[in-house]
Amino acid sequence: MKHILTDIEGTTSSISFVKDVLFPYARRALPGFVAEHGHEPEVRHWLDQVAAENGGLCQDAMIVETLQGWIDQDRKHTALKALQGMIWRWGYEHGEYRAHFYPDAAEALRRWHAAGHVISVYSSGSVPAQKLFFAHAEGGDLSGLVSHWFDTEIGGKREAGSYRCIVDTLGVPAGQVLFLSDVVEELDAARDAGLDTVLLDRRQDYPRPRLDEACHGHRRVEDFSAIRPGT
Repeated sequence: MKHILTDIEGTTSSISFVKDVLFPYARRALPGFVAEHGHEPEVRHWLDQVAAENGGLCQDAMIVETLQGWIDQDRKHTALKALQGMIWRWGYEHGEYRAHFYPDAAEALRRWHAAGHVISVYSSGSVPAQKLFFAHAEGGDLSGLVSHWFDTEIGGKREAGSYRCIVDTLGVPAGQVLFLSDVVEELDAARDAGLDTVLLDRRQDYPRPRLDEACHGHRRVEDFSAIRPGT
């Protein structure tokens, strides 16, 4: 049995879906969402955190403007990810969109789960957002295939310590965990922590192949069909 730890954006799913669908939707919906839900404790917690980190912003409109700027910058901030997740939930539940998954990824995840491999997710998106993404996949609910969910609260994705914490949580030797990502620097950090690694180099997301030295020594595949988790 292998433990498979997978990224989402650029790995199981297209980069363009997140950038062209989810991010713009959250940006458009943010002012109305804050106006309607800003008094709720969970929402207020994250808004106050943004305010405190930016010199004590005193108006929600200023906080919204800051958050929209972070969306434009693709900033990986926990408060932003949490608020985006809440907004995306409404969009999913009201049929505004379905989460994109490459067919080869969805098929492989189902096959690996059926074979007894343990599947976990590690993404910069918040855990609630990850669960929504998998539950509202284009090809049907995939959330039941995943045993563990990890986001940046456990640490940055380019830090080896994050992967050590994940391995500790999984309770298995690091070499028994296979990490899948499209980002070489994330794979470098995972390898430094002792994990096995595979680089996803999809032509849809990376038209120019990353070969030789650009792979940093990681195994390279162009889709999930080429991945053999092993035992």
